[in-house]
Amino acid sequence: IDGIYANLDKLKSKKKLVENLVTFKDALTLSRTLVTLKCDVDFAWNREACKFKGFNMDGLATHMNELGFRTLLERFKTSQLSIGGASVGGEVGGGDLFGNRKQTLSAPTNSVAVPTNAPINLAAPETSKDLPYELHDTPEKFDAFLLELKKQTRFAFDTETDNERPTSANLVGLSFSWEAKTGHYIPVRGPMGSKVLDEAKAIAALKPILENASIAKVAQNAKYDAIVLKRAGIDLKGLAGDTMLAAFLLDSGQLNYGIDALALRHLNFKKISTSEVIGSGKSSTTMDCVDCVSVGRYAAEDVDIVIRLDQFVTPKLDALPDVRKLYDTLEVPLLDVLIEMETNGVRVDPAVLKQQSGVLGDRIDVLRKEIEAKAGGPFNPDSPKQLAEVLFTRLGLPPMRKTKTGFSTDVEVLEKLAEQHAVPKLILEYRSLVKLKNTYLDNLPKDINSRTGRIHTSFNVTGAATGRLSSSDPNLQNIPIRTDEGRRIRTAFVAEPGNTLIVADYSQIELRILAHFTEEPALMKSFSEDEDIHRTVASEVFGVALADVSKDQRNQAKTINFGIIYGVTAHGLVRRIDGLDYKRADELIRAYHAKFPSISRFMQDCVLEAKTNGYVKTLLGRRRPLPDINSGVINIRNMNERMAINSVVQGTAADMIKLAMLNLHRRIKRESLPTKLLLQVHDELVLESPEREAASVAAIVKEEMTNAMTLKVPVKVEVGVGLNWDDAK
Repeated sequence: IDGIYANLDKLKSKKKLVENLVTFKDALTLSRTLVTLKCDVDFAWNREACKFKGFNMDGLATHMNELGFRTLLERFKTSQLSIGGASVGGEVGGGDLFGNRKQTLSAPTNSVAVPTNAPINLAAPETSKDLPYELHDTPEKFDAFLLELKKQTRFAFDTETDNERPTSANLVGLSFSWEAKTGHYIPVRGPMGSKVLDEAKAIAALKPILENASIAKVAQNAKYDAIVLKRAGIDLKGLAGDTMLAAFLLDSGQLNYGIDALALRHLNFKKISTSEVIGSGKSSTTMDCVDCVSVGRYAAEDVDIVIRLDQFVTPKLDALPDVRKLYDTLEVPLLDVLIEMETNGVRVDPAVLKQQSGVLGDRIDVLRKEIEAKAGGPFNPDSPKQLAEVLFTRLGLPPMRKTKTGFSTDVEVLEKLAEQHAVPKLILEYRSLVKLKNTYLDNLPKDINSRTGRIHTSFNVTGAATGRLSSSDPNLQNIPIRTDEGRRIRTAFVAEPGNTLIVADYSQIELRILAHFTEEPALMKSFSEDEDIHRTVASEVFGVALADVSKDQRNQAKTINFGIIYGVTAHGLVRRIDGLDYKRADELIRAYHAKFPSISRFMQDCVLEAKTNGYVKTLLGRRRPLPDINSGVINIRNMNERMAINSVVQGTAADMIKLAMLNLHRRIKRESLPTKLLLQVHDELVLESPEREAASVAAIVKEEMTNAMTLKVPVKVEVGVGLNWDDAK
């Protein structure tokens, strides 16, 4: 490097290179110092302490078992190991559809298992090869099976279908079990020439049993099966448990809640995979095209595992009274609400989406031309490589971060560069519009059910470790509402003729829950007197009279308010507030905590609870495990501390709206209200009602949401009515 600088005059043909070498000389010197190993540091060192003394199998076994590395586990087998170590990951779907999932992918979470004291058996896993499962494919066999089923007071059931979406699926067969190592399969569809039962007759015979509320039923991802049964004419009653949901509540941080993973993790049972039955990829088929014997063994095995898992989780739930109560009084009953919501669906006008797609397409074309003009020539703005070349070579903007494939052009980089040049700013707008067009305007019409004319999204009960519901197929919770273009997408969600949509939204519910937990006087007073909470906080933090708070100060206070719930740092605040530097961000956070000491104490208590117990709890007792709260890696530890704070507040908000949904559902049934619950999006509910009933139904919705949970501050619900989602909002 010294030689290069001594010969800069010989690099005249490399004008840009010389310019950069001169400009960044100090940075290069610093970088060189930072990467040079320092060999003269004195520190305590013990050669013996560095010797390898074997693996920490307690920490390693859970991960390896979860990932299926059983051969490696055998090699390191030393003793029986107990579940309870750390597990990192997000929920992934398993299930028994046509090669796809019965449960969906969500954002990864770090978590620690709630100790179950269940041993990890390092012996070869059990299989169903020699188990006496039964195929009832004749009227005589079915009648004999029915006699036994009618004697049961609790049993597991499962459905086999020809489609991964329950609202579009046809029933292929049903399976039942009431005793471990047994399973019964009832086929009603199969390949041409297969021996199957008459579907109508089988449904008619099973209907009284499945609709008998006094007979307890359990399933894995019961919501899916119940929707399939509803399509077949059976209104399932007596649902007493869901093994997927129970496993999630006991440990909301595991990698996978699919039945295959649960069977291996808790029962040391290796299930027949779906791909073994129907194939995978482009060569896969559907269950109705596979011989009934193969489907029957697969399906019977499923319910055998469900009844075993039910027996496994029951004592674990009983050992945790708060979790057991949450399971029995909220989460399992809520499945009935979600089943109805998914069955109802929501009407979407494809003509509105098409019109918006055209408008957005024209705007995108204009942006592309503007970008090319500002960039000095044509290029593909969708290509990160070409964009990097334009930004950092053609325009000479400073690279921010390097990746394996070149300099980064991600959102964070573009936002910083946007302060220096028009192109990155235009690229940000271009990307947001392209995403809106591709993700929603062009794709939502494909999700409209041809039979109902409505979109039937799936609400996932294990979608987030905080307890929040997530939405998939399609995801309606991520429709952006902070831009005009995003909000306009909601205008395509419409009521049926003669009906209207009712949209009810909790106002600042997480801040109200924060006030409830902290009892911070300023927050309590502001909410009690229905003041503008962000203006109140701005007044306190900036030390100005309430009437003198500027718009900019209020916006900054709003950002801090919601950021505090997520454990925002000064660096995080800088990213959220334009023009704010680190020093000022740090001062604002310090001023906030100085003015609201009860909030600081609450945050410290959340972290302490996590450090002491390995988890935090919501107001209703929902647990969020935090495995790395005591990590020696500061970034990981800090992330877990932020999650500890957020999980208590956001988890309580999730419990609250679930209670509201359950109470509202029961009232609709009790009073025979002509109203349908359609959607839940974070703190918001969407319903459909006849126009003449809208005012009275809106009042009922507001009442039930307001009274769902008693807080130490008033709960505020904003309700709107309109012919489409945006107008009602």
